[in-house]
Amino acid sequence: MAADHGKVEKSDAQWRESLGYAAYRVLRHEDTERPFSSPLNHEHRPGTYVCAGCGQALFRSDAKFDAGCGWPSFTAALPDAFETQVDHRLPTPRIEYHCARCGGHHGHVFEDGPAPTGLRYCNNGVALVFVPG
Repeated sequence: MAADHGKVEKSDAQWRESLGYAAYRVLRHEDTERPFSSPLNHEHRPGTYVCAGCGQALFRSDAKFDAGCGWPSFTAALPDAFETQVDHRLPTPRIEYHCARCGGHHGHVFEDGPAPTGLRYCNNGVALVFVPG
C-alpha cells in the first residue's frame, strides 16, 4: 500500500468528534498513552496498521516487533507515510513523527531497533487501527 497524501484537514471540534478521547489526545495534542495498555501489543496477524485519524497505511505487520517498551514498535514505516520533526520537550532531543496525510502525532523513532534498519518506531496504539489481510 502506498501513502495517500490527499491531505485531511478538520477543525479541532471535528477531530474531537471523530476520534475517541485517547486517540484525540494523542493524535491532535501529542499526548502519550500508558505503556502496555494497547491491545495492539498482542496483535500478530498479517495485515496493515493504518492511521486512526485518516486511514492512511503506515506500517506492514512484518515490520512489527516486541521492543519490550510497552508500545507497538516497528522497524520500518511504509514509504512517505510520515513527516518528522525534532522534539525538544525532554533534555535529550527526539525525532517525532506525524502522519503525512492528517498530521496526527504517532510517536518517536529511535536508533535502537533490530536489523535490518536499526530503527524503532515507537507508536501509540490508540493512533493506529489494524487491518487484517
